[in-house]
Amino acid sequence: MQRQQDWRQRVDLRATRVGKGVFALRPFRKGQVVGQMHGTVVADDTCDPRYCVDLGEDCVLDPRAPFRYLNHSCEPNCELVEHDAEPGCPQIWVYALRGIRPAAQLTIDYAWSAAAAIECLCGAPSCRGWIVDADQLATLKRQRRSRSFAL
Repeated sequence: MQRQQDWRQRVDLRATRVGKGVFALRPFRKGQVVGQMHGTVVADDTCDPRYCVDLGEDCVLDPRAPFRYLNHSCEPNCELVEHDAEPGCPQIWVYALRGIRPAAQLTIDYAWSAAAAIECLCGAPSCRGWIVDADQLATLKRQRRSRSFAL
């Protein structure tokens, strides 16, 4: 597995239209480890939910750079995979979902609940229009329709 200090040889942080983003400095093959997400495990809801990764059991990971800045896409090229190094000590790893070329932005699907959904600006051809779990898109649309009728 990758050591923490070598992420700068693999990825770079750059400005995007939605803030910072993570970009590949080298190619990655499908299924290849891009890097490990490091950060602080928080047992309450004091961290910014836009950046935190749900670990279950009322715990979240408040990640550090660079992977704190993985942006959402409805057609992501990466995914987060949890490994248990020791019981109760999960590790979050970033894996390539498909081949990634140098200079490509690395993205994940945030898959937020319908209650937390916000407008999506990813620009992917199959963009859902909302940062929401694909399985909750119909629920979100029903909720939005019922709210608009209530006005």
